[in-house]
Amino acid sequence: MNEQAGSLEAADIAKILSALPHRYPFLMVDRIRDIRGDDFCIGIKNVTINEPHFLGHFPERPVMPGVLLIEGMAQTAGALCVLARETPGKPQLVYFMTIDKAKFRKPVIPGDTVEYHVQKIRRRGSIWRFACEARVDGGKVAEAEVSAMLVDQ
Repeated sequence: MNEQAGSLEAADIAKILSALPHRYPFLMVDRIRDIRGDDFCIGIKNVTINEPHFLGHFPERPVMPGVLLIEGMAQTAGALCVLARETPGKPQLVYFMTIDKAKFRKPVIPGDTVEYHVQKIRRRGSIWRFACEARVDGGKVAEAEVSAMLVDQ
């Protein structure tokens, strides 16, 4: 926590686990950095051959499923919403609501490090909309717009 700015700048796996209900094998973000309020952040996913989806997608040429890239974007955006909430205490649940303008540009393979760049488009009450890009080595591999909603538990 940056006490002077009053905002969290990064979140390790423990902080992410406290913000999201997802667990292995469905947690698609390992770390979040460059957090700026609820406006922007970068989620990090280290892709390894040990992940269960590579057993069948595809055994001879493992490729991370595009839907999991979208899920990683949504989880990063959802964690940003929870981490940026004004009232500390019991975390609220975050629900993935919509996905628009999804495009896949290049395969993601084991050994890649995916960066989920999440930029807030707008917030209305408990609903956020984000523009997201997944990047590997600085190149865009996927993009989408997603929306998320925080609800009381």
